[in-house]
Amino acid sequence: AAHLFGIISIILMLVWVLQYRGGLDLDSSNPYQILNVHPFMMFFGFIFFAGEAMMAYKTVRAVHPMQKTIHMADHIVAITLGIIGIYAAFKYHDRRNLTNMYTLHSWIGLGTFILYGIQWLFGFATFWLPRPLETRERTMPWHVCFGRALLYMAICAAETGLMQIFTILNLVESHEARLINFLGLTILLFGITVDLSGFLGRYV
Repeated sequence: AAHLFGIISIILMLVWVLQYRGGLDLDSSNPYQILNVHPFMMFFGFIFFAGEAMMAYKTVRAVHPMQKTIHMADHIVAITLGIIGIYAAFKYHDRRNLTNMYTLHSWIGLGTFILYGIQWLFGFATFWLPRPLETRERTMPWHVCFGRALLYMAICAAETGLMQIFTILNLVESHEARLINFLGLTILLFGITVDLSGFLGRYV
């Protein structure tokens, strides 16, 4: 179910930015097309691949070393595309001479991304570099716990971002408003089902 909600969210996101917001282009002269790169990359690039990484040990039918490699690779993709998404937001603000980092969405979002990077470095140092088995076993619960917390922080950032856009555009009783609402619901359900499938030891 997590994969399904993720794919539905990506489709809804593309419909929204392409049909209602004029497309996405990081090098466009239109600042709004630059801005559209931000929500797409932060969900498809960051949240979706982070979720896939978290599910790798439960949903990828392979030997443990391969699961571990996929887990790490998905996180690298998430960080890389997340950087592009954050860059798009700052570039949009720069083009329009807007203040940066003044909303709750931006605080939660950037804070989550920074902590995510720290979590990745911690995981790499602990589980990829040579470490005693006892050290890995002792730190694993903390690694998992912080990973789950960061997932929900990322979902919270996405939801507050959608609400921020909803408010700025003053969307009321329109097809776009309903589309954004459904997008928010599917993103939330993606996060919940990732958590369930990854940490209850079952496919959801």
